[in-house]
Amino acid sequence: MPKAASRDRFDTIFRTPAQAPMPTAEQLAREHIDHLLTAAGWAVQNVVAADIHATRGVALREFPLEAGHGCADYLLYVDGKAAGVIEAKKQGATLTGVEIQSARYAQGLPRRLPAWRRPLPFIYESTGAETHFSNGLDPEPRARNVFAFHQPATLGEWLQTLPQTPVFSTGSGTAAPHADFAPLTLLARVRNMPDLLTEWGDGVSRQQLWPAQITAIHNLERSLAANKPRALIQMATGSGKTFTAISFIYRLIKFAGARRVLFLVDRGNLGRQAKKEFDQYVSPVNNFKFGEEYIVQHLASNHLDTTARVCIATIQRLYSMLKGHELAHEDEERSTAGSDALFRQPEPIDYNPAIPIETFDIIVTDEAHRSIYNLWRQVLEYFDAYLIGLTATPNKQTFGFFNQNLVMEYGHEQAVADGVNVNYDVYRIRTEVSEAGARVEAGYWLEVRDKATRARRDWQLDDDFEYEPAELDRSVQTPDQIRTIARTLRDNWQRDLFPQRSELPKTLVFARDDNHAEAIVEILRQEFGRGNDFAQKITYRSTGDSPENLIRAFRSSYYPRIAVTVDMIATGTDIKPVEIVVFMRSVKSRSFFEQMKGRGVRIVSDDDLRGVTPGEHAHKDRFVIVDCVGVCERDKTDSRPMDQKKSVPFHALLQAVSLGNVEPEVLSSVALRLSRLEAQLSDTERARVRSTADGIDLKELSRAIVHALNPATDRSPQEAENALRQAVRPLAKPQLRELLLSLKAQKELVIDIVTQDRLLGAEYSAAARERAQGLVQSFEAFIAEHRDEITALQILYNRPTRAPLSFADLQALADTLQAPPQLWTESQLWQAYAALDKSRGEKKVRGASQRRILTDLVSLVRYAMHQENELVPYPERVMANFKAWMSQQEATGRGFTNEQRWWLEKMAEHIASNLGIEADDFSYAPFDQRGGLGRVHQVFGAELTKVIEALNRELAA
Repeated sequence: MPKAASRDRFDTIFRTPAQAPMPTAEQLAREHIDHLLTAAGWAVQNVVAADIHATRGVALREFPLEAGHGCADYLLYVDGKAAGVIEAKKQGATLTGVEIQSARYAQGLPRRLPAWRRPLPFIYESTGAETHFSNGLDPEPRARNVFAFHQPATLGEWLQTLPQTPVFSTGSGTAAPHADFAPLTLLARVRNMPDLLTEWGDGVSRQQLWPAQITAIHNLERSLAANKPRALIQMATGSGKTFTAISFIYRLIKFAGARRVLFLVDRGNLGRQAKKEFDQYVSPVNNFKFGEEYIVQHLASNHLDTTARVCIATIQRLYSMLKGHELAHEDEERSTAGSDALFRQPEPIDYNPAIPIETFDIIVTDEAHRSIYNLWRQVLEYFDAYLIGLTATPNKQTFGFFNQNLVMEYGHEQAVADGVNVNYDVYRIRTEVSEAGARVEAGYWLEVRDKATRARRDWQLDDDFEYEPAELDRSVQTPDQIRTIARTLRDNWQRDLFPQRSELPKTLVFARDDNHAEAIVEILRQEFGRGNDFAQKITYRSTGDSPENLIRAFRSSYYPRIAVTVDMIATGTDIKPVEIVVFMRSVKSRSFFEQMKGRGVRIVSDDDLRGVTPGEHAHKDRFVIVDCVGVCERDKTDSRPMDQKKSVPFHALLQAVSLGNVEPEVLSSVALRLSRLEAQLSDTERARVRSTADGIDLKELSRAIVHALNPATDRSPQEAENALRQAVRPLAKPQLRELLLSLKAQKELVIDIVTQDRLLGAEYSAAARERAQGLVQSFEAFIAEHRDEITALQILYNRPTRAPLSFADLQALADTLQAPPQLWTESQLWQAYAALDKSRGEKKVRGASQRRILTDLVSLVRYAMHQENELVPYPERVMANFKAWMSQQEATGRGFTNEQRWWLEKMAEHIASNLGIEADDFSYAPFDQRGGLGRVHQVFGAELTKVIEALNRELAA
């Protein structure tokens, strides 16, 4: 076509009419598309006024293509060369079927025009409300939903993977790529990852992936290679989710070229903990620490470090950044759990040019079951990134959000079987007040406490005062109920829970609120007769030392022995030495309960445990839940909390408003509660509110909200929303919200100092007894199955009364029992038999409170074989046999000197611990202190060999 004719064709196509018709639905869609392109940094131009060098990215409207290919709604130029097309459709149109049309456009660029590649690599279909994107640089390109358009710089960066020599078409729509053309996109590189290293380092720096972690990483990488946009990893609490995540994040950055990874948490302290774990991770490739090789940013402000390869942030921080709001530090320290339920129609997120959709290649959301609902879901779906969820407690909603793509399922039971978690028993403490409440007759004096100031006053009852268990520690506190529980724990922990310990194991107590925690700490110190260091409160309101320092001390120092918390340590926080978890509050959510319970499941090495809980018998093979409120017995639900506004805590309502919620149901509830609170305030407190709220009091604030909800005149929807936002603007100040919460907490708490509680029972739960029964049955089945394979079992089966069993054979049996999948110790087995013995009312098991030694395994095996009617500690059996042997010797007229008796008693004790005694043993304590082998020869003379043989034969139980 001659140039003049070509120009006429362009003029005909793009001539501006004298009078524009009413815009069609498709034209309206294009207005939205123009807006999105402009926001993303594209210069949107008409073809007749094209300047492809005006800026780095130019979008040309209504671009005519080669004959037979139609006209592209938008042709995208990047750095002066064509790179992609956009096919526009009216809103409501489905986009999947449009892909054939847009792909034809990508092939139809006139051959005389420069292009990065033919067909053009970047293809969009969009209605302005919904956009699909296909990256032609990927192997097997697949369309995906994107929130908006990518910025020109991003497409330019991706295009750098192409050959730099221009590529021109040799004919209509056909490509002549460079011979070495091999674009390396993230997807292409994921498909060519090197083998996973599962062990690296040596000595103290040695690191190793567990089998479950290896499987999780392999399955995730296979999912990514299959281009699945979402994947869920379910791993039991304490099984190394974070280490697994850091391992695959490192590989995705190192080998797949991920530009930036977002690691989302739901509380600030979990972000700080994650940052430490990233920094401490040692590369399996070069021995650099993660933080030395790559920048890891913990977002504590709204500034995103563009050089960081990993960004750790709370989801509420990122939400605020996308909305263009500042977030108070206090608002990051509260869990997001449930707060999204206040948003029936959450305020939508708009495109934010400062944080484009391509900011992150990978998003890993920790505790994913809490971050997938409507408010926070927007944050996850804003970015054009692969979504990877980590959770220990998934529910149906979680599975649905991640497209049922569960790449790893690793529950608590399997983690216990693999030795990654420890199991637990439930010890139930029941008291009269906990079970039935109490009634105080008229005339008695009670105390009333101001929750905020903790000031007390006396109150004489004019009428009877009665309360139910559900009111405990909400509106009523009964010190003797707390004291009865504390006293029972003090008296029973060693006898029933950890008989081999001399010091209370690290204990975590869950309280209802801060005031409840305060009372528990005070009473625990009194009942245990210990000082301030013994029990500490660790909540968001902890004063003095920071909560992080208190947690660090609880994790790695001798004191405190007991930490009392509300929910700060309920999820995520890693404190491996915890061996007792006490519930003094009820929990309705199954997921939250599992998370709280998970504080005790983590394994810890004996050396690390003994660093905070000294003692040669300090070994964590289980933990104990002490259930004081029946939390383990109640049904729990997966349903989302706070579905009814009347049950929503005041702090959650204020948080919702601070995040932009102006729904009428939420604001009407806020207005009502502000009005009620205002009526309870003193003049001094009202003055504090006015000062903090810039001269506005609660009555004015409440009225303004009500007026905005019920305007006197008609308003447009936008005017109505603006009025609501203006009305609640004072609540945007975190200082005012904190003050209101503090004032709300000043509702008085009745202290029932009259009622004397009574212990109804303290014992292992029915479930614990069932577990004990299962353990005993498994142990006895194991013995029967392996009686002909394990030397110690062969000897004990074949010679039940005079067993020449060596200590080495017994140690080999113990090692087999303690290895996965059994993971049984002498202490566990003995306690299981003791629990069953107690539940049956029998007295066949003795020594349950004693420390176990290896030779007790002989007694356990013989009792399991039913060779013995009683389970008696092996040393006790040996010493009984020794006493009988001495009596026999004396009956035959043989006497022993006092020195001989000392040597005989010590030899018997040695046999009790080592199954036998040999001449070489006299070179060690306590024999060497009395002259060793030489002296014992002098004492017994030629009879020594016969004495040793007799003791080894007669005392072996």
